[in-house]
Amino acid sequence: MPIDNKEIQALSQLEFKARQVVEGFLAGLHKSPFHGFSVEFAEHRIYNPGESTRHIDWKLYARTDKLFVKRYEEETNLRCQLVVDASSSMYYPQLKPEDTEGLNKIRFGVYAAAALTQLMRKQRDAVGLTIFTDEVKVTEQARSNAAHLRHIMTHLEDLLGKQAPVQGQKTSIVDALHDIAHRAPRRSLVVILSDMMDSGIDQAVMFDALQHLRFNKHDIILFHVVDRKKELDLQMEDRPYTFVDLESGETVKAHPAEVRDAYRTAMADHWHQLKLKCGQYRIDLVEADINAGFSPILLEFLLKRARLY
Repeated sequence: MPIDNKEIQALSQLEFKARQVVEGFLAGLHKSPFHGFSVEFAEHRIYNPGESTRHIDWKLYARTDKLFVKRYEEETNLRCQLVVDASSSMYYPQLKPEDTEGLNKIRFGVYAAAALTQLMRKQRDAVGLTIFTDEVKVTEQARSNAAHLRHIMTHLEDLLGKQAPVQGQKTSIVDALHDIAHRAPRRSLVVILSDMMDSGIDQAVMFDALQHLRFNKHDIILFHVVDRKKELDLQMEDRPYTFVDLESGETVKAHPAEVRDAYRTAMADHWHQLKLKCGQYRIDLVEADINAGFSPILLEFLLKRARLY
């Protein structure tokens, strides 16, 4: 099939990148043990006499001598609300303005959200977007038309174009979650991309907000966006550092070798507590390491979607 140059020129750089990620993922998926999975075709069902013959699978009829109808994803589509954390801590590690290829947490989160949007476009799912820092910055209801999806891409591109915000742009996921719970009209899949650096907010308050979503019958995947090598394992050069909290501005001078064991223990305990709470509220918690690529996120989304819909 020839390349349509006009179509490529109409795509933004982010949208083009997202399409590359999705197409590469789907190509790998068909070569994996998930061979035969399709993001368009859903399943077969028995043909009912009197209905249209348009979607009868004649090849299957030739093999089985029975009439089956193809069901497509538009018959089983979902409403998905993407929730992206844009607080100061998501800009770690800080990138130079000229570094257009490197990944920090916010860039990873934006690319992941854009790839999920492209994947859902293929499945004809409705997509919404919420962006939050210490308050809700963007709220877009879930829709599936092309103009709306391009609007979502524009919001995501705006995030890519921003430099790290001033210190003090804290995380407050609570307002965003309550806002979604009030606005989402019916059962939706809520996909959260956040480092969960909650700036000292009582975790009980945060999980009350998550429970609000669950009470309204929404399903939740929480992608914990993290630079595992540095933020969890503290794999850094053997020299003293001044560590800066990007949200509060507080600084601590320390040598990684002296604090690594205690730090790893504290982070493991934090993850364990988070996992326990998510399990209690039936929330899927998935580590999203910015160095591990986007395939784990896309695969987890498809598996979750297959279980629910």
